[in-house]
Amino acid sequence: MKKTVALLLLPALLLAGCSKDDVTPDTAPPVVVAPQTLEEQLANADWETTEVSKAVTWKYKRFNNLFNSNQSITILDIDLNAEGAKVDIPYVTSGFLKTSEGAARARATAAINGSFFDTSAGGSTVFFKKNGNIINTTRSGFTTYRENAGFAIGADGAVAVIKKPTQGWSSLSAVPTLLASGPLLVLNDAPVEQVQEAFNSNRHPRTAVGVTEANHLIAVVVDGRFTEAHGMTTEEVARLMHALCCVEAMNLDGGGSSTAWVRNRGVVNYPSDNNKFDHAGERGVATVITFMEE
Repeated sequence: MKKTVALLLLPALLLAGCSKDDVTPDTAPPVVVAPQTLEEQLANADWETTEVSKAVTWKYKRFNNLFNSNQSITILDIDLNAEGAKVDIPYVTSGFLKTSEGAARARATAAINGSFFDTSAGGSTVFFKKNGNIINTTRSGFTTYRENAGFAIGADGAVAVIKKPTQGWSSLSAVPTLLASGPLLVLNDAPVEQVQEAFNSNRHPRTAVGVTEANHLIAVVVDGRFTEAHGMTTEEVARLMHALCCVEAMNLDGGGSSTAWVRNRGVVNYPSDNNKFDHAGERGVATVITFMEE
């Protein structure tokens, strides 16, 4: 009996023998992981990276939580400082030219689709000048915010993204080659506020191009209209281009036109024109921006 009582009292004795000072409460605040900035997300991502040539680097990444969405992004980084680096714009005035066809004709290293075009007859619907000759002027009634930026190539081959002057594109007589498009995304190293219209605020496949302070041309194709790739608004693309160090950037034709091509690999993004998440849905366009080395 005494043995039974002792066993019953043992837990109480043990508890009584423990002072409050022996128990250290966990007063440390919970660890809160700060959300990554867009720049950090891009910098920390495990990009598939291929050095296509001395001047051209191709990168690809699928994100499952960029802008709270699924995103499929192709980047072409062209070092314009590299010897022989050159940018050109093959085009057609009627009918259609696929990005891959324009690139092959130019013997390009890489290429992206250009600006807006007539989907019935072909040819550009926005201002386009090549080697001093005006090929097209912007069609009457064309939405102004979709042609407020210009992709310019100077006589010395220098590339720039410029804002449309008040006097219009024809006033830039000193610029021999210029392709209008829009909206303007980044200007003077700051994202540009976007007009709140469906073209801008809905998510679509997008193609954009920009230049950095270090004289790199950054061409980006964002896939869209798929479960795997939701596409972006122009505000999101503007933030993306700025996060990629572009001090000036502009939107090009998007939707089913958005295409990125790399030599010896073909179309490397996922064009949406065939409604399949594959590389076969390329659409014919009117202008193509090619990157090559002489």
